[in-house]
Amino acid sequence: MSTVVVPKRLVEISLVNVANQVPQLFCEDGEREYHERLQRAAKRIIRSGAHIIMLTGPSASGKTTTSHKLAAELRAQGVPAKVISLDNFLLVSEHYPVLPDGTKDYESPATLDMPLINQCLNELYTTGRSDLPVYDFANERRADYTEHMELEGGVCIVEGIHALNPELTRILPKGEVYRIYAGLREEYSSDGVRAINTRDIRLCRRLLRDAVNRGHGPEQTLEMWHKVLDGDDKYIRPYKDDADLILDTSHTYELGIIAGLVADAEKLVDPGYHKAKLWYDTIRRFDEVTKLPKSLIPADSMLCEFYGKP
Repeated sequence: MSTVVVPKRLVEISLVNVANQVPQLFCEDGEREYHERLQRAAKRIIRSGAHIIMLTGPSASGKTTTSHKLAAELRAQGVPAKVISLDNFLLVSEHYPVLPDGTKDYESPATLDMPLINQCLNELYTTGRSDLPVYDFANERRADYTEHMELEGGVCIVEGIHALNPELTRILPKGEVYRIYAGLREEYSSDGVRAINTRDIRLCRRLLRDAVNRGHGPEQTLEMWHKVLDGDDKYIRPYKDDADLILDTSHTYELGIIAGLVADAEKLVDPGYHKAKLWYDTIRRFDEVTKLPKSLIPADSMLCEFYGKP
């Protein structure tokens, strides 16, 4: 099966600003295009005949919400679909590998219970049912109960940063696994020179999400960002070419939303913090972008994963 690749686009910020003059239409077009990508992805999954769908993407690529929206689209097309988060297979953190600086490597696949993943996916493939673990994030350990899942003749979407690691599906028949890499496929230029890349967008998404939804201060997000990027390069991108589909999670109008939000988020980071320059350098790249209000984001948009409900 050949990979369906979406090449990266380089869009002029001046053109984005023109579209920002009709913000409601611009927003509606972006949401419609994203939904059409989901529709096409669902059709390809159905044609493949696979029952185990592995969906990955780098941090803040939108893979979690995309997996649930893709499951909803599959159901709309007549195929029962469930979502499994690999986060529920995390081991107790004391067993995580240690980086050279003495900190734990939270990005490593060694944080996952691989034998249990193999067992559960094999049960879902062979019997259509399995009892899945539930991770208690508040206490950083596995819960004492499990979640029963039945595929009802449909598919399961397994989402997480290590979903394309072949170790997870090594005992499954090749034709039973469909692999998706979700990521931003749009970058932005000023007078033909790349000004805002996908990592800039992802850093803004992650910092704003962590601050709003996860109670993490911006310093904590910035402190670990280089480790997140190292993890992308070591554990996620090497398997990108194995994907059957590259699914674009870009929303062009998001550029204006970020431009508006970072103006306030700038104040969250103490200029004296030793990694403040990373944040200030990043948000300066949005200076040319016309600001759009967060209220434009529809309540069911994938972008709510990062910016909250309007």
